[in-house]
Order: sequence, then C-alpha cells, then structure tokens
Amino acid sequence: MKLWCASYKYRISFDGWGNIPPPADVVLNMKKKGIIALVAFAGLTLLSFTPPADRFFEIAKNLEIFGSLFREVNALYVDDVNPTTMARHGIDAMLNSLDPYTNYIAEDEVEDYRTQNTGQYGGIGATTIYINKRMLVSMVFENYPAYKNGLRIGDEIVKINGVDLTKILQDESNRLMKGQIGSPVKVTVKRFGQPEPLELEFKREKIKINSVPYFGMIPSQDIGLLQLTEFTADCSKELKRGIQSLKEQGAKKLILDLRGNPGGHLNEARDICNFFIPKGKLVVSTKGKSEQKEYDTEYAPLDETIPLVILIDRGSASASEIVAGTLQDYDRAVIVGERSYGKGLVQMGKAFVYNSYIKITTAKYYTPSGRCIQVLDYSHRREDGSVGTVPDSVKKVFKTSRGRSVYDGGGIDPDVTFASNDAPGILSALNKQGFIFDYATEYASKHPSIAPIKTFSLLSAEYNDFLVWIKNKKLDYQTPTDTRLKELEAEALHSQYLPLIKAQLNQVANKISEIHQSDFMVFRNQIKLALEREIVNRYYFEKGASEFSLAHDEEVKRAADLLNKTADYKKILLLPQ
Repeated sequence: MKLWCASYKYRISFDGWGNIPPPADVVLNMKKKGIIALVAFAGLTLLSFTPPADRFFEIAKNLEIFGSLFREVNALYVDDVNPTTMARHGIDAMLNSLDPYTNYIAEDEVEDYRTQNTGQYGGIGATTIYINKRMLVSMVFENYPAYKNGLRIGDEIVKINGVDLTKILQDESNRLMKGQIGSPVKVTVKRFGQPEPLELEFKREKIKINSVPYFGMIPSQDIGLLQLTEFTADCSKELKRGIQSLKEQGAKKLILDLRGNPGGHLNEARDICNFFIPKGKLVVSTKGKSEQKEYDTEYAPLDETIPLVILIDRGSASASEIVAGTLQDYDRAVIVGERSYGKGLVQMGKAFVYNSYIKITTAKYYTPSGRCIQVLDYSHRREDGSVGTVPDSVKKVFKTSRGRSVYDGGGIDPDVTFASNDAPGILSALNKQGFIFDYATEYASKHPSIAPIKTFSLLSAEYNDFLVWIKNKKLDYQTPTDTRLKELEAEALHSQYLPLIKAQLNQVANKISEIHQSDFMVFRNQIKLALEREIVNRYYFEKGASEFSLAHDEEVKRAADLLNKTADYKKILLLPQ
C-alpha cells in the first residue's frame, strides 16, 4: 500500500471490505456477470452508521439487491446492455457520492495511472495533444527514442503500427504509443513542408518524466529559481540536485515555483520540507478512522537559513500545499501568489481484483500548526448532493512559530497576494483552436535556428507576418459580450421586439467585430509572448521552454524583488532586522 496526497485531478478508489468477505453465493453470481469489482463496492454508499453486528447484514442485503437488480435488467431490458459499461457507471456514481479522489481504476487504465503517479512508463519519450481531432506531438524529450529517431514537435501522428487514428478513440491512440520496454512501434506522421507522410520506427524505453524541468540562476542576481511540476517518486532527489547546483553557482536566495503543481507522494513533500527545516520536526500529521500518524523530518537540512520564497496559485494542491503550509507554519518561507486549491485529504492505494487498482480517502492531513486546509466539505452535502465550502464562520485561527495568524478550511493563503492574470479571450481562442501551435510549427520549418533563449524575440515584421497568416484562418472568437448579445437577440425574437431593434443590434454586432480585430494589437504583447514561447519549444525543448517562460514571468520578477528587499522579507516572517 502507498499513501498519497493525490492530485485533485487524479480520480482513484478503494474497496472498503476490510476483513469481511462477501457472501459466497453473491460472489459466484456476480462473477458470472463479470462485475466482481462493482460487487465489492456496491454496499458502501447505501450503508448508514450501524452497530458492527448489523453492518454485515446491511452489506449482504444491499449486495443481494444489487445483484438481483443487475440480473433482471440484463434479462429484461428492451435493448442489449453492456455489463462492463453498466457496472462501471454504477461504480463511478457510487464513488462520486464520496469525494473526487476515491476511485476505481480498471485494468486498461492502470498503466496511465502509474505514469501519472510515478512519472515512468514504457514509451518513446514524446507527449501529444489533440487539436481539431489531430494528434500532434507537443514535446520530444532529448536523449530518448523520439528525439533520436527524428520525431519533431508539430508532427501530426496519423497512424500507429498501421492503425488509422481517425478510426479509433483518443484514449486508444494514447495507449498505442505505450507498451513493453524494448518493444518496437511504427509511427506514420505528417510534417509541415513534407509532401508525403514519413514512416518512423522506434524501440520503446523506460521513460522518466522530469518533475524539475528547470532550475537556474536569475540573471545578474544571487537568486536561484526551481520549478517543481509534480510530486512523483524521487522528485525530492531531483530537486535536491537542483538546489545543490544553484548553491554551487552562487545562489544565496531561492524561489521554489509550485504553481499548477497538483500534488502526489506525501513522503516526497516531507523530504522537500526537510531541505529547509531541522531533523525531527513535524511536517504533517494524518488523522483517519483507523489510525493517526505523524511525519517528521528524518535528515539534517540542506540549508535552514537561506531566504526562500514559494510561489503558489489556485492550481497548487495537496502535496504542494503541505510544503507551502508547513514552511509557512515554521516561518521558514514567504508564500507568494494566489490562494491554493484546498485539498487536505490523503488516499491509500492498493492492487485490486482482475488487475485493477483502487484508492480511497482514508484521512485528513494537518500542518504543524494543526490546521486542515480542506476547502470542500464532502461529509456534509446539501440536499441536492452538491458540496459546499467550509464557511468562514467556522474557520479557526492558528499560529505560526513566531505567532503569525493562519487559517484552516480554505487552502493556503499566501503571505503576499498577487492577483491572477487570466489570458485575454483572444489568446485563449488562438491557443484552444491551435493557431499559436500551428504558426510555431510553420515558423520552425522556415528557420533552421533562432537566437539564444535569453535574447530571442519576434521582430515587429514577424508579428505582422502572423497577422497576415491568421487572416486566412477561421478563428472562432467569442467573448461574454458576444454571448449576451445573442441572448438579447433571442429574447427580442421571443417577445416580438426583434423587428424594432434589429438594426441597432446589427450596429452593436459590427462594432464588436471591429473591436475583435483591434484585439490583435491591444493584446499584442501577450500574443507575441505566447508565439515566442511556442517557437522556443521547437528549438530548446522542455528545459528551454521553461527557462523562457520563467524569464518573462512577472510573478517571478516580483518574488525576486521581495527577496532583494531584505527588510520587507524579514518583516513578513517576523525575523529580527
């Protein structure tokens, strides 16, 4: 078994039987229907709190009800039903009534799940995205088969081992790319500028996704910057190497970027906290139905005095919140950015029947000050089944080591808040419809090389070339204003006012269309930066893309300014001046 502060985006589960075996006759009948996994789960949701003597009867009764109902529906329903599909819907509906993190993972999904949580898989070392039903290569990792054998970012994969991807589902396409280490895979790709498809062949290797895609020094400063994207197995070792390298380069202060990091292994979070606080310090405690446990630091720290800023946002969850919350409680780091996601739950995972996998939420976790930052209260749903946030009226105040006030029930509140900068609508549309990606692919096909990352920038003439290019594309760009205008027109039609105001509505629509055209200049800097970032991907790959993004990141610049203002930094943490 493993303990996880699993990411909010991973959906996993657990059986809940304990040591109580299901009735033998029910198991036999359910096996015949091929739904033993659902049987193991089915009694859970229907149980109320009952004495142990009555609990077994409730489980057996509900399993018998479910099994009998399943047989009757299968026998009598007007159309043929797929037992596996119907059972899976039952499983998902049941587990969704608990929380988003308690899930069942079928055999054909286990490999993807392991990839998410270990960062390892058997593949060729490339990632893909789907845009307009096209499977496009979004990244190739250096020193892996994809890069060595000629696959390039921007290639469209049309066949895998001869299978036409237009004839299968997206999930099936993704699974075809992965397989046993050492096994071959043939890929047919369309490449911009090449008249005929290319046939490429690879031998799968063990791929390890890098959880620390970038670490480096901020130019002309003594500040090191590290980006941690997930808490996968051994990510603490990757981060440790980065910290040691930066200190060797002269880093006297550090910025740890946990923005968008959805979490992962609890033990990795503990080890990362241990880099900055002494041995024997409480990092996190977990409290559940069956046990309570404390996780203390186990080693001497790397550096327990180096000034540290941690960047978080609304996408920082779970293990990210443990690191941020623990170091905040010890007044060891200044937390900067947005309020975090608010996931204070821990999952236990184990192998399950028929090569499936399960996880269940078994505990809540608490930071050293005693706060649980879980924001949604799944144990007290409303009558309609929806889940509310923890009310401000019941949130409690806790104290850090130096007496600063922190609160539970709402994620990690940063010590210094930065307002989020959401992408403008025009940029979101360009990204979603693949025009930023496609333009970068065409640009790379015409330019064998570009300037170094630190100096690369599109010229004004090149941005104008993009504007000419996009004019020939069909960009579907609608703002909330467009939506409300259509709603107004529909309401006017319903109330028979439309003939009276149609001309005025057309004038407004035309004006909005003019504004849309001007958005390419109003948001020129944001669009240009997105183009540059995607172009840098093509030449400098993952590390270069991260370096470019962070070099142009306003929040990183503001975090560095805070570290450079020693008095302000110490004042926040109540350190002696």
